[in-house]
Amino acid sequence: MCQYIKKLIFRVALALPLAAEAQTMPAPISEAGRVLFAGSPTPQLVARQFAFTEGPAVDRHGNVFFTDQPNDKIWKYSTDGRLSVFLSPAGRSNGLYFDKQGNLIACADADNQLWSISPDGKTKVLVDKVAGQRLNGPNDVWVSSKGGLYFTDPYYKRDYWTAPRAAPSGQYVYYLAAGSPQPVAVETTLRKPNGLIGTPDGRTLYVADIEGNKTYRYRLGATGELLDKQLFVEQGSDGMTLDERGNVYLTGQGVTIYSPAGERLAHLDVPAAWTANICFGGRDMRTLFITASEAVFTVPMRVRGIR
Repeated sequence: MCQYIKKLIFRVALALPLAAEAQTMPAPISEAGRVLFAGSPTPQLVARQFAFTEGPAVDRHGNVFFTDQPNDKIWKYSTDGRLSVFLSPAGRSNGLYFDKQGNLIACADADNQLWSISPDGKTKVLVDKVAGQRLNGPNDVWVSSKGGLYFTDPYYKRDYWTAPRAAPSGQYVYYLAAGSPQPVAVETTLRKPNGLIGTPDGRTLYVADIEGNKTYRYRLGATGELLDKQLFVEQGSDGMTLDERGNVYLTGQGVTIYSPAGERLAHLDVPAAWTANICFGGRDMRTLFITASEAVFTVPMRVRGIR
């Protein structure tokens, strides 16, 4: 069985306890949630030609870049609705995020590295090993307002590995300070950290423990440390994003939107086996862009996203 299918089955299994409670779940979209959408909240299909889509990130112009990891490509979805391949091969990239200089930071999973990709497609390895040890496989990344990089490093066995790799001793969240040659572990207590996103002011970081089915909120310290850990919601997530109001968008079985206080505002069903990641894009940053298994979708929004 393909490792990516195994991964999907594992992720769906995490959500099974929720299915038993389906009859007691609140309405898909609350009154407070309805004001977020510019039109129908139903995701609209852009294309269904991929193997497994992940890692959407928006550049300063509103173009969205995303990965098709099994096919080793990074795609570009332009503001005029055109799809094109930006980079191939692409280091089996997973999560992506743009830095302030316009470089695309990529979780290059082929050799468990973190890359910086210039606008013309030139790659540079930012992180290869930590204390001489190979990473499990950087998964998602966020660039802080100070230029530091936070990334998650869970362990997922890959079917393209040429040789077996031992299971990890720890699955951590790391911080790579601007100009530093080595990242440091800043969260070591989660079972399998995956999605993460920070606020534009650089004060708060959200991190999902996908295996623990929880998402946490942290205050960011002056030197990048994670402080004052708080349970945000009893739901894990693969990827995530924020809007201008501070609402948090989690993925997995569709998309679920929470207010900054943790109130469930909306749930969007996505016609795919797994919803992997999400971001805002478009010239006005009011298009929700969703990567979901072999497809990508959009939803028009009233609220703007963050870069």
